[in-house]
Formats: sequence, C-alpha cells, structure tokens
Amino acid sequence: MKLIAVGKLKAGPERELLDRYCARLRPKLEIVEVAQGRGAPAELKRREADSLLAACPDNAFLVAMDEGGRLMDSPAFSSRLQTWQESGRPVCFMIGGAEGFDAAILQRADAVFSLGKLTWPHMLVRVMLAEQLFRAQSIQTGHPYHKAGRP
Repeated sequence: MKLIAVGKLKAGPERELLDRYCARLRPKLEIVEVAQGRGAPAELKRREADSLLAACPDNAFLVAMDEGGRLMDSPAFSSRLQTWQESGRPVCFMIGGAEGFDAAILQRADAVFSLGKLTWPHMLVRVMLAEQLFRAQSIQTGHPYHKAGRP
C-alpha cells in the first residue's frame, strides 16, 4: 500500500502518531510526500495533481481522500480494503493539499473516500487514515483492537 500526500509532515505529535500506526501495518504503508503547489488555487491544484499522479503507478487502485467522498463505518472500510487488495492492483491512497484535489485526481480515482463531514487538516488526515488502515486489518484478522459492540 502507498499513501501519496501533498506536503511534508514535520517532527511532532502527528508524525509520532503516524509512525506508531505505520509500524503496525502489514503490508507496510509506503508514504510519498510531494511538494505543495504555488500560485492561484486552480494552478496550485493542477501542479499538485501532476505531482500526485506522477507518484502513483499507472495500474494502481487509486483511493482519493476527499470530504465529498463516500462515508463508511470501519467494518465496511475493512471489507472494501480487502476487496481492493484482492484486485491484484497496488492500492494507493491520495491526500491533497489545503485547496483540495484538482478534477484530474477525482476523475482518475477508482474510489473516493471521506473520513467524515467535518473538515480535517490534511496533515492530520494521514494519521486518521493510518489508524483506519490498522483498524481494518485488525477487523480482517479478528484482532480485538476494534470494539464492535456498543451498549
């Protein structure tokens, strides 16, 4: 699996938490960071899209993380992830910059997924996605990390 994201996550609590979840993932989550674009919003998004797509294998199953994407609970995400992985194509998650994605990313995406209706800082989305990937793997293997029952 690969996570391709705009911007560089610096040392700090977010990086530490991301590293903690990434260390638990099997297969390993490869993280590729691309430079933030410059210029007017449309030009910035186009430049970022070019960089994001250049880092993604042509045959990848591309999952764009976008606030307008599909909402799922953790068990449904786990099931989807398993299906994506069984497709035989490398799974690549993409996180855009502060302006969001250029239309080229959303057109290329095989799936568009949202972590909720709230707006999240794009650096924090990396941590949230890594945690959900770990949770999905835990669900798939029957590990008790995910607590399915609620009172």
